[in-house]
This record gives sequence, structure tokens and C-alpha cells, in this order.
Amino acid sequence: MAPESGCLLIQFAREPVAGAVKTRMIPHLSAQAACDLHSELVLWTTRSLLNANLGPVQLAVAGEATHPVFECCQQLGVARLSQQRGADLGERMYNALADGLAEFEKVLLVGSDCPAIDRKYLVQAVAGLEQSDIVLGPASDGGYVLIGARRVSARLFVGVAWGGAAVFDETTRRLRQLAWSWSELPVLPDIDRPEDLAVWAALRGS
Repeated sequence: MAPESGCLLIQFAREPVAGAVKTRMIPHLSAQAACDLHSELVLWTTRSLLNANLGPVQLAVAGEATHPVFECCQQLGVARLSQQRGADLGERMYNALADGLAEFEKVLLVGSDCPAIDRKYLVQAVAGLEQSDIVLGPASDGGYVLIGARRVSARLFVGVAWGGAAVFDETTRRLRQLAWSWSELPVLPDIDRPEDLAVWAALRGS
């Protein structure tokens, strides 16, 4: 079956479990408060992707898919809820992108840690894929907050030290090895550490 013209937006999210998510916020936040923050970010990201109105939104989850937060995402308008597949983050991202590209010409994949991603940013990402094989949204910590693709290779994901400060640089090095074109978006912050909470408060207007 030929891919559909248009774009699929995929959001990655982990099941909200106290003590298992946003662990770098602990002990600045209690385990439950960190979990509540994670839930808020998941819902915020879902709303941002849906409000962008750029294509269907799929929520790919790690953990129990029937969690009330994920059910709320579906009620908001998520087109499909799926289980992440793979032994590590890289394999899960590769599988999600490959599955998406079997159905759509373009796929954008984001996590649930960067509430600064808005419609303007996503429109830039889609535009980048008009000219490039891959689009990357760099994170201020050295990773990336978004990857968009018109094609995908496992070489971009195998053996990467996810969570480290060299993820973005390692990914672009591998893109050069593949001789693939890519576009870069503006750098955005993840909400991972206590010092990031001021960014979240400013975005919420609180």
C-alpha cells in the first residue's frame, strides 16, 4: 500500500508511575509530584499536537496503555494508541518511524518532555521535510526534542547513548555517513531537572 500524502504526528509517553518518571526532579519534588508533572506534560503535548491540525496524532506508550491519562488523550482526539516496540529507546523510535512511514509520506516524532513545541515549531518541521530527508529539533541538553522523517534507517538509532549530551551530534554524524540531508529547528529545552521548572511555569503562565 502506498503511503498517504500528508503527515503523521507521533507522541511518545511513558505510563505515569510515581518513582519511575521524572526521576531527576526527585528529591526537589516528591515522587508523586514528579509523576503529576509528567502527566501534565503528556496532556499538554497531546493538546499541542492536536491543536496544530497538521495530521492525525498517534500516542505510542510504554507501560499500561489503559492508564487514565492515556484514556484522556484519546478523549481529546488522539487517532490511535499503540504500544512502543523495542528493547531500548532507539529501537522503539526506529520502529515507530518505520511503521508511520509505511502509511504516511512524513512522520514527526516527539516525546512528552518539551512543552515549548507549538504549532509554529511543528509547521517548521513539516516544511523542513519538504527539502530534507530528516528534520531535527535540538534540545538544550544535547539531545533532540523532535525528529521528523521522510525515510529512516536503523543506523540513526543503534548504539546511541540516549539521555547523554552527545545525542544530537552523534545523530548528525550518522546522517553525514548516510549522505542524507537534514534540517535543524531552533533549540528548545526539555523539562527534566529542577532548574527547568521555571520554563514550565512561564509557559503555563503561572
